Amino acid sequence: MRPYSIPLFLVVLLAATESFSQPVSSRVVEDGGTGKYSAIMMMEASLPTHTIFRPKDMGTFGKKDKLPVIAWGNGACFNSPWEHVNFLNEVASHGFLVLAIGTMPSESGEKVRGSSSSSLLLAAVDWAIAQNKDKSSPYYGKLDITKIAVSGMSCGGLQALEVAGDPRISTLGVFNSGIFTNPREGMPGLPKITKEQINQIHTPTLYLLGGPSDIAYQNGMDDFKQINHVPVLVGNLDVGHGGTYAQPHGGEFARVATAWYKWQLKGDREAGKLFTGNPPGLSQSAGWTAEKKNMP
Repeated sequence: MRPYSIPLFLVVLLAATESFSQPVSSRVVEDGGTGKYSAIMMMEASLPTHTIFRPKDMGTFGKKDKLPVIAWGNGACFNSPWEHVNFLNEVASHGFLVLAIGTMPSESGEKVRGSSSSSLLLAAVDWAIAQNKDKSSPYYGKLDITKIAVSGMSCGGLQALEVAGDPRISTLGVFNSGIFTNPREGMPGLPKITKEQINQIHTPTLYLLGGPSDIAYQNGMDDFKQINHVPVLVGNLDVGHGGTYAQPHGGEFARVATAWYKWQLKGDREAGKLFTGNPPGLSQSAGWTAEKKNMP
């Protein structure tokens, strides 16, 4: 009698099924972040086009405490968030699901230069909404899909602006970026949006710029000047176009962005003090200047 064996096609099928139910890979960035929820960077087989940053322990989230969603576009339209892992992981550690365009970088942090498109930001939103409804998903019922941010740096900021009219978006983050007066300027691959796109913004908006030495400074400040119909704040720290993303825990840009997300997506009034008041609280932070409109 021949020993029992599983047919080859069943082995392949079982392996494929398992791969779709488990994360493709994951890694702890730095020490997991300074927030309440130690975070990991990972990929999911059901979303191979994005890198996910989220609290490692999802068991703490559910009816009373849900994760707002942040879709992120990378600098230079890169198809990997290799420049921003410290920043994004730090944000996630404060209780957010961050979905960054592109594949997860290796530990050596190699530069992945494939290009991306703005549509991937909305694809991330679509995925999060679907996962929250899927009873077989580890994210089922754990996401606050009424609180969604779209954000990005440089090219990613333009990508965020390009989709800003989506009605599902709760807040917008534009970092080291701004719309060109002449959309034909800049590197190939940038979204060719005009200043008219500002009219599509319908949510509170945060601009973080690197001061006059930031190549996006003039464009970002001109955007701020032209935005008069929604709450908007622009903060400047004189660090240039590269921001502080690669610094430990994302540096000052992560501190300020996290406070904004806490305020806008979680209703954290204490965090909101950084942006309210006259002058805004951010102006009291070393090195920062800030201006705002339509805010208390």
